[in-house]
Amino acid sequence: MAKKAVATFSAKSGAKSMVKCIRMDKSPKTGAYVFNEQLVEADKVKDFFAKK
Repeated sequence: MAKKAVATFSAKSGAKSMVKCIRMDKSPKTGAYVFNEQLVEADKVKDFFAKK
């Protein structure tokens, strides 16, 4: 039976809470869509989605 892996991002003392953001961009070379994934601090989410 397989084990279930669970990832937890607990905010420790002084640590920021992290959020996984996925943005869909269009590739300039092929025109296909590319997915950009990144772990971002919770208060910088809008900045991640604003830049291209």
